Amino acid sequence: MRISEVLAAKASHDVITISPDETVRELLARLAEHNVGALIVSADGSTLDGIVSERDVVRRLHEDESILDHAVSTIMTADVATCEPKQSVNDLMQVMTERRFRHVPVVQAGKVTGIISIGDVVKSRMSELEFERDQLDSYVHSAQS
Repeated sequence: MRISEVLAAKASHDVITISPDETVRELLARLAEHNVGALIVSADGSTLDGIVSERDVVRRLHEDESILDHAVSTIMTADVATCEPKQSVNDLMQVMTERRFRHVPVVQAGKVTGIISIGDVVKSRMSELEFERDQLDSYVHSAQS
C-alpha cells in the first residue's frame, strides 16, 4: 500500500496549518478545534516550515508556563522527516517506529499535500489484514466445496 492510498482513505483531505508567528495558545485552540495531535507549521499555508505536536507543548509547558504566549516557532521541530505519496506504508512504518514519530507530513513538489498519523497507518494496515483474511476465508470455503 502507498501513502497516496492512505491519504485518499482519510475522512478529511484538509491540511491544517499554523503560522510560525501564532502563539502556542492559538496552537492549542486549533488542535482542539480540529481534534488532531499535530499541525504543519507554514508561513504561507503550503510549504513546510516545521511541525508541532501536543507532545511538544507538554514537554515545554512543564519547563515554562509562559510558553503559551510564545510563538509556535519556539517549540516546533524545524528539521522534519517527510514522506512522498508514492512511498510505501511499510517504509513509513519503519521510519515512524525507529524515530518515534507519530505524525509525518506528505510533501510533493515542495508543497505539503497531507499528513499521516500513526493512527492512519494502523488503520490502513488493519484494512489490509482484513482483506487478506477475507481472501483466505473465501479460498478455504471454495476449496472445501
